[in-house]
Amino acid sequence: MHKNLKPLILLFFFLVVTSAPLLAQDADLSNNRTSLFKLSLIMGAAVITLASAAGIFGQSKAISSACEGISRNPNAGPHIRFLLIFGLVLIETLVIYALLISIIILMVKWGQYV
Repeated sequence: MHKNLKPLILLFFFLVVTSAPLLAQDADLSNNRTSLFKLSLIMGAAVITLASAAGIFGQSKAISSACEGISRNPNAGPHIRFLLIFGLVLIETLVIYALLISIIILMVKWGQYV
């Protein structure tokens, strides 16, 4: 078996196993309020998941670049450290805004708009 094929097979198996409960549900779409509420839960979870994943990636890249920069030029350490902390604050603010948006999505009374 090829090395590249094994992760794809495992991913497909994981998707099949996790989608089994969704396939077992009935297709009653008469209750739009419930489906809209479920959609809002999924969207809120997707927003915060993607934002936190992007924030984690950005923070790890910033920290590794700052460590590399300080190790190459120790005299520029305070300036690099200041820019690192400022960048980490901006990245974390983005994740907090995404959390706020997902909370707003979850707290809207969807029954009023259907």
